[in-house]
Amino acid sequence: MVMDLSAQMMQATVQLEQPLGDGTRTVGTGFLITETTADGKPHTILVTANHVFDKMPNQNARIGYRFANPDGSWNYSPQTLKIRDAQGHALWTHHPSRDVAAIAITAPPAFAKAAIPEDYLAADDTFSKYAVGAGDQMMTLGFPRGLAANPAGFPILRAGRVASYPIAPAKIFPTFLLDFSVFPGNSGGPVFMSGPSRHAVDDKGQGGQDVEFIAGLLTQQVELNSERLDIGIVTNARFIRETIALIKDPGAPVTEVASEATISGAKAASAEEAAQPE
Repeated sequence: MVMDLSAQMMQATVQLEQPLGDGTRTVGTGFLITETTADGKPHTILVTANHVFDKMPNQNARIGYRFANPDGSWNYSPQTLKIRDAQGHALWTHHPSRDVAAIAITAPPAFAKAAIPEDYLAADDTFSKYAVGAGDQMMTLGFPRGLAANPAGFPILRAGRVASYPIAPAKIFPTFLLDFSVFPGNSGGPVFMSGPSRHAVDDKGQGGQDVEFIAGLLTQQVELNSERLDIGIVTNARFIRETIALIKDPGAPVTEVASEATISGAKAASAEEAAQPE
């Protein structure tokens, strides 16, 4: 399948919010993945950071759908997304060791069509296959401080370079650093490559091969003494795949991560801190 991943990710990325009842709302970012069930039917999955849902205390959140009009304009139309049952129990599935959440949803047809095929999530060999590493540029989508790119509710596209080495394998390096400005409300946004890699070569040995895949999702920002360092922490897409698998089979295997160095000052780019006026 060939697609313009940047444009498709714009369509598939949504704002997640929950009113707090005091005139403010909490904000996060999510994106839609489609996977095929055993009976061959497409299944739409909403992916975000686990802390985005975890910090939303009420039963219902809102998912920011957008609808195109014949004249080229768009309507922003948030709809209810039930994330907890009447007893307050979470209805989403989360990874047991990583900050990743997923929930099966019934999306409007246009959004179900815009969802990104699961195959675009990086596999265990993707980074090595395309020689992706420090200095390569990746893009991310989100809603910093609850801000959208326009009244239609589209996400804001940012870009940064991979700022750590090495970044694979995921079992040893479950997260990596991205050099860009992170704000509360960015949590859960997709991090992806769509364009030439500095290192990847094509079948003829030519450099700059175009690559398109989702590398992971943004989960944290790095701070030191309460100062933002403009560095984001990205959780590898392997753990998105595993979380989606857990929806279908709660006993599905998950990666046991080797000892991981703690990043001093890592702080969730949390929905809780993205409280904005309604």
